[in-house]
Amino acid sequence: MTWVITSLCRDKVDMACVEVCPVDCIVKRTDESAEWPNQLYIDPDECISCGVCEPECPWEAIFEDEQVPEIFQPDVALNAKIIDERDEFEVPERDDDVDVPSPDDVEANKAKWGYAG
Repeated sequence: MTWVITSLCRDKVDMACVEVCPVDCIVKRTDESAEWPNQLYIDPDECISCGVCEPECPWEAIFEDEQVPEIFQPDVALNAKIIDERDEFEVPERDDDVDVPSPDDVEANKAKWGYAG
């Protein structure tokens, strides 16, 4: 079992999860690509399924692969595709001035993606 970062991270990219990952399996695309939205991804081959990333995500965007809500199922395959393009991803560094979202921000983001969670 591994973890998946869903579209709830798209254009949010807080990176609190990156800081706690013990194996550096949370990555970001190194260049812009329409195929790869601006978000973080979990490399399923590197993930040790420890789960420390999930509670750190202020956007509530991380799920166990078997628990990913139906609306975010395409994100499971997108995270898995990293295996074929590993050279295009790297572990990002978090900026010091990241704003933590309010509960209202989190709920608005979920509503944007059609997730009642």
